[in-house]
Amino acid sequence: MKTFQTFDISAEYDAIHRTFPCHKDAPVIGLTGNFQEGACTLLEGYFTSILKAGGIPFIIPPVDETNSLINSLNALDGLLLTGGADINPLFLGEEPIKELHSINPRRDRQELLLAKLAADRQIPILGICRGIQVMNAAFGGSLYQDIHVQMEGERIKHDQDLGRGYASHTVRIEKDSLLYKLFETEILPVNSFHHQAVKEVAPGFRVTARSSDGVIEAMESTECKSMMGVQWHPECFILENNTCMMPVFHWLIQESTSFREAKKLHNRMITLDSHCDTPMFFDQGINFATRDKKILVDLHKMTEGHLDATIMVAYLKQLERTDEALSAATAKADRILNEIEEMVAKNCTAVDIAYTPADLCRLKKAGKKAVMLGIENGYAIGKDITNVERFRHRGVVYMTLCHNGNNDICGSARYNEEGLGVSTFGEQVIKEMNRVGMMVDVSHAGEKSFYDALAISGKPIVASHSSARALCDHPRNLTDDQLKALAAKGGVAQVCMYGGFLRKNGEATIKDAIEHLNHMVNVMGIEHVGIGTDFDGDGGITGCASASELINFTRRLLLERYSEENIRLIWGGNFLRVMEEVQRK
Repeated sequence: MKTFQTFDISAEYDAIHRTFPCHKDAPVIGLTGNFQEGACTLLEGYFTSILKAGGIPFIIPPVDETNSLINSLNALDGLLLTGGADINPLFLGEEPIKELHSINPRRDRQELLLAKLAADRQIPILGICRGIQVMNAAFGGSLYQDIHVQMEGERIKHDQDLGRGYASHTVRIEKDSLLYKLFETEILPVNSFHHQAVKEVAPGFRVTARSSDGVIEAMESTECKSMMGVQWHPECFILENNTCMMPVFHWLIQESTSFREAKKLHNRMITLDSHCDTPMFFDQGINFATRDKKILVDLHKMTEGHLDATIMVAYLKQLERTDEALSAATAKADRILNEIEEMVAKNCTAVDIAYTPADLCRLKKAGKKAVMLGIENGYAIGKDITNVERFRHRGVVYMTLCHNGNNDICGSARYNEEGLGVSTFGEQVIKEMNRVGMMVDVSHAGEKSFYDALAISGKPIVASHSSARALCDHPRNLTDDQLKALAAKGGVAQVCMYGGFLRKNGEATIKDAIEHLNHMVNVMGIEHVGIGTDFDGDGGITGCASASELINFTRRLLLERYSEENIRLIWGGNFLRVMEEVQRK
């Protein structure tokens, strides 16, 4: 006699609530569904692997509405691009070959968009089989429609007949790769169900594994991003109670947990970038409300990177010091400040000018981004000290005493063979800045000017975008003695994201910026450091290339085991402490 399984809903419900559950803040992982014949399906191995790794699986249906895609991504901590049908070659600018199998343009459109939008938000991404191909295509790589007819040489069998949870061939893993770190082996047995594959990897990625016939089997980001793809199906093994492939899922959950924690931190604190030069692009017709490719800071990128506020500066190149040139410099500073205000006014529902630290808190509660005003180069005031108070009344929170080249205030860190310091006029300017509540910024100032300014100022001073000379010997960086002296007077130095200030040789990455920050913390103490990117000036490094990637810096801080309070100080707390003290009458 056949028995039927019964379900007592009351008993199950009571059992769930018999004890108080231990809360676990697990990351939510979005999984793309396989949409075909009017149904959205997903093989069990995908969500089982995510559950076993400690995540919460969330199936993303094939919606076409863009706002739904974006809102879904805002709720996710990680993204798993799953396997399925072939990708439409027309989307990649190619004609289909006769070996092409079934395609689903609706799914292709959604997933290509999802991959790019998720990457904009720094959401960790794992691509499996079709998923690695979607990742590669989305970011500018190419695909084989069929490896058996389009690749040179002979192929091994890439579409196995034995069960999906068993390996059918091996791949060779690059020893310096993330994949090798996860599996600790060069030769890994894998399963295989495909005839399309990555042809050339997209910019920003590298090949990390190949099969014996040369087919690309894995790739990963070269830009310090949490993005990895594999051509085989690791999710199938867990259904055979085989945990050999769980390292890739544990990686996704670990990265997604870090991302989730960073997002929550940003929600609880003010994040301030103390220096950006976006106004330098105003003459190129930029649109701050769009995700403008010409600039590194706009509303989209600030939102994606969870950045609350930035200090935009009116930058003035150091030119002649004639009366006519000085008058033109003052007029240009006013024009740039006007343009910043006009840009903000055009987008007043999403951003506003902040004049005080209290304004930043108010705007964050209102769900708005904030822009503060700064001046880069005291050349802007000419020889008229009344301009200091006038610019302060306009809302300027700080002014660098100089830029690259000496001016009437002080000697610069560059092009200052005489080793000039602060002039008599410069001393008056610093005292006036103290009086009216404008921060004194010594980024770009020469070493003698730096120490002169420290001695003259009755208020703490800042270096809005300078790094550590002990790690990168550049005259724009601060020596350990300078850092100590700045801290002793209550000041703050903000790590700059310009590669030339982070390392002398090779391409700088976010890891270098973290090393500078760690060094400065060790020298100055945690209460005297921060972040001033110099985006849209010369700032922008691998792993932190625009405002959209600033949450990656927080993730690195968490990896370095900085506490929440310390991260709060680094992300603006220290700088705003000085601002409050300077503005206090």
